[in-house]
Amino acid sequence: MDFECSPKFHLRTFWKILSGRFTFLIRAINAIRKALDCVFIRSSTQAILYIHHSAPLACVSENIMKWLLLLSLVALSQCRVTKVSLKKGKSLRQNLKEHGLLEDFLKKHPRNLASKYFPGLANEAASEPLSNYMDMEYYGTISIGTPAQEFSVLFDTGSSNLWVPSVYCSSAACTNHNQFNPSDSSTYEAINESLSIQYGSGSMTGFLAYDTVQVGGIVDTKQIFGLSETEPGTAFEYSEFDGILGLAFPSIASSGATPVFDNMMNEGLVSQDLFSVYLSSDEQSGSFVMFGGIDSSYYSGSLNWIPLSAETYWEITMDSITMNGETIACSGGCQAIIDTGTSLLAGPSTGISNIESYIGASDGTISCSAMSSLPNIVFTINGIEFPVPPSAYILDESGSCSSGFESIDVSTSSGELWILGDVFISQYYVVFDRANNQVALASVA
Repeated sequence: MDFECSPKFHLRTFWKILSGRFTFLIRAINAIRKALDCVFIRSSTQAILYIHHSAPLACVSENIMKWLLLLSLVALSQCRVTKVSLKKGKSLRQNLKEHGLLEDFLKKHPRNLASKYFPGLANEAASEPLSNYMDMEYYGTISIGTPAQEFSVLFDTGSSNLWVPSVYCSSAACTNHNQFNPSDSSTYEAINESLSIQYGSGSMTGFLAYDTVQVGGIVDTKQIFGLSETEPGTAFEYSEFDGILGLAFPSIASSGATPVFDNMMNEGLVSQDLFSVYLSSDEQSGSFVMFGGIDSSYYSGSLNWIPLSAETYWEITMDSITMNGETIACSGGCQAIIDTGTSLLAGPSTGISNIESYIGASDGTISCSAMSSLPNIVFTINGIEFPVPPSAYILDESGSCSSGFESIDVSTSSGELWILGDVFISQYYVVFDRANNQVALASVA
């Protein structure tokens, strides 16, 4: 029996397994009973213990059996952590621009980022799906079915459903992406339930089904997911990813579908009920989402824990936004959503206007040379300052620079709303903790 284990083991996780996860205890005992050649490796000490098939199990002393049980539990807890690499590709905005379609697209389909979080604000006359996904860039690979069918998906903390294109979809957006074929999967289970998800100025429609979903090293059996039948328009057609894997709360999942991470937690497939995200400064590689664990080698200092203000999106309360000690937005506090599915920093038009005026941006464009002289923008959250440097909030695309900000005009019952997208997340290692309904931020190493 082989264990591919993470280098860390948390004592809290061990006691959690001992106190409640009897399934893994039974598996551990059975594994010991069936052991012929077992190797348990504790990476921090490189200690190795062998049981040879030539030694009868009955001859193993009671104390050794206890140690074997302990080591098996440690190994099991470590093995329930998986890291999925994320690739940074071209955003939809870049692809449309390269094809000469961006200006026409924006005229026909006004972008309203707020409608991702408040679907009632969507432009009913528009037919383009996912227009609020124009700047998404980070995506990773999962597989669905038996044998596995691979898909590139956006790991999105701003939504809760998993869906991919299907062979039943004839939209152009489907035909040039990977499509799931139920006939090719022996573990596929159909259900008679439709799915419709509103994304800004449009929607995707399809139906729900169950199948095995593999995310990194985690095999999530009987996971409910969506198969698209329509993805109208050109927006998704030019996206580099096939589908979306939502990581927000089940309360906002369309059709009440259980999110992937909730299924992982319910089935005891992760060591801890949390996941963490690292977005590398490298343009192409290094980024990842880690399920069930935290890798401290990717951040410096300590994690700063922040309680959630709502269990829908990953929403928190922000104290203020300042530049050179002067409050320029979010005066008196506001709400913020940490969203891996949005590249930019978005906020009320007044605040965005103040920021762009301060940094010298005009209609979103800015001189690349300004990057060396502008100050940090400081987001104060839970009494702690989280600065974002100009190298992050000024986007350089082949010598043409633009600001990493966008207007979103919507108020919540707790004040104005900001979206902390990848421009912010790229500066911090972020932990999304479902067990305690909180997030943690630490400066990237």
